[in-house]
Amino acid sequence: MSGTTRRGRFLDGSTMGHVVRMTLAGATGITFVFLVDLANLFWISRIGDPTLVAAIGYAFAIQFFAVSVGVGLMIAGTATVSRRIGMGETERARHDATGALVLTCLVQGSVALAVVLMREPMLRLAGAEGETLRLAGRYVLISMPSLLIMGIGLAGQAALRAEGDGRRSMLVTLTSGSVAMVADPFLILTLGLGLDGAALGVVLSRFVMAGMALLFAVRVHDLFAWPEAWAVRRAARPFAVVAAPAILTQMATPFANYMLTGVISGFGDNAVAAWAVVNRLTVVAFGGIFSLSGAIGGIFGQNFGAGLHDRLRSTFRDALIFCAGYTLLAWALLATTAQAVVDGFGLVGVGEAVYLGFARIGAGAFVFVGAAYVANAAFNNLGRPGRSTLINWTRDGVLILPVAWIFADRFGAVGVVYAQAVVGGMVGLVAAAWSRAYLARIGTPETQGVPAAHS
Repeated sequence: MSGTTRRGRFLDGSTMGHVVRMTLAGATGITFVFLVDLANLFWISRIGDPTLVAAIGYAFAIQFFAVSVGVGLMIAGTATVSRRIGMGETERARHDATGALVLTCLVQGSVALAVVLMREPMLRLAGAEGETLRLAGRYVLISMPSLLIMGIGLAGQAALRAEGDGRRSMLVTLTSGSVAMVADPFLILTLGLGLDGAALGVVLSRFVMAGMALLFAVRVHDLFAWPEAWAVRRAARPFAVVAAPAILTQMATPFANYMLTGVISGFGDNAVAAWAVVNRLTVVAFGGIFSLSGAIGGIFGQNFGAGLHDRLRSTFRDALIFCAGYTLLAWALLATTAQAVVDGFGLVGVGEAVYLGFARIGAGAFVFVGAAYVANAAFNNLGRPGRSTLINWTRDGVLILPVAWIFADRFGAVGVVYAQAVVGGMVGLVAAAWSRAYLARIGTPETQGVPAAHS
């Protein structure tokens, strides 16, 4: 297969069909993974110690940074490989995919080492102290080294998405999540390992993810060439051109979450426990939106590489339409199940107020927040990844903390939820308008300086 030229599957057919298929496949995978994460939190809550739930909340703030780096690397892998496929350069695509895998593992390994060494001061800055600090630090110490293994899985999924095989990319996460779903209650409750069992479940699922991703990418599609030093060096620059801003873009959200965890920690462990539930339910309910940047990146990349500019614009339009419908449905589900979630996780007092504020009001902002993810996908894959970085850091690095302080002072702990919704919605609208204007100019003389391969 490696000696033949493969035509990109996104170059023909309905762009809405491609958007729906890839996004639902990505959403199914990522939603299931975070559903497993939510179940993990639920099993911990069954122990009856809010300190354990709060510890996972603080650990999540740290893990979020590391995983977001990996997502940025996956976006870069999808962008670079999909463009080569769109240009009909099959062998170059295989070598670039291998280069992306090697580079992803190197970066993820470095991040894992840094976080393990700095875990205690990072957790202290987030507001953890005493027994909660000790427990959160132990969770990070056990689970974080497996980030290197997770890098293999992300690189494999990037190659599958670049090829257009959303179904097998989804199966990678479904399989790893299924293993964790079975293992978690056994490790946490049956063996009595508690928080250590939850961390070991994360490690196990990452090994399964890596194995499945390589199996599909190599055995089914022959998407990887044998590693060669020259190929990795050649792939490094075009990969880094997308990866550096994509990582910075992805890091904005965990940075904001880290800062907001510090704000909400001032209202006690019950508020932090509710914030942990909010974070898990956010990614479960809006998994399709979070998966957009990676899921539809291959559609943009292949059509950009092939010079099919009208299909770029229709992809953007269809993604926004899909995004709006998806978020409205998710908001309705969150609002109607809000009290059941509060009761199920044993949230009381300020914790109950925080979650109800999110499910009934704050979640509605994702109708507009989702537009920023569509804009990120467009900019990352069309030669302007720096704009995605600017969008996300304006929202999460500049605006959200001062607004959270103001709203927390006015509304209490639930004000943090309201601040996140207001800032996210406003920036989403601006991002959509900016990316739409850029897409309208793609293919005109003023944009001819952006090469399709951006290498």
